[in-house]
Amino acid sequence: MKATGIVRRIDELGRIVLPAELRRTMGIQDRETLEIFVDGNSIVLKKYSPACIFCDSGRDVAVFKGKSVCARCLRQLREAPEIPGVTV
Repeated sequence: MKATGIVRRIDELGRIVLPAELRRTMGIQDRETLEIFVDGNSIVLKKYSPACIFCDSGRDVAVFKGKSVCARCLRQLREAPEIPGVTV
C-alpha cells in the first residue's frame, strides 16, 4: 500500500471525508458507490463495479432480484434445458 500522508478524524456519526484531491486523482465522482473490504487490520475502499455472479464479467451487467447478471449469461440461462420447477 502507498501512504498518502492524509489523516482524517471519524465524526460522531462514523463518517470520514475523502479529500477532493484524492477523489479527483482516483476518479471518484460525487455520489459514486464504494465497496468496503477488510484486509487484516486494514480497511480498503474500492470503486464499486457490479460483476456477473456467474462469470465475474463487468460488461453489460443488469441487476435481477438483487443479483448482477451479464447479458451473455442471461442469454445462456434462457437457452439452457428446462429444469423441473425452475423458471427463467
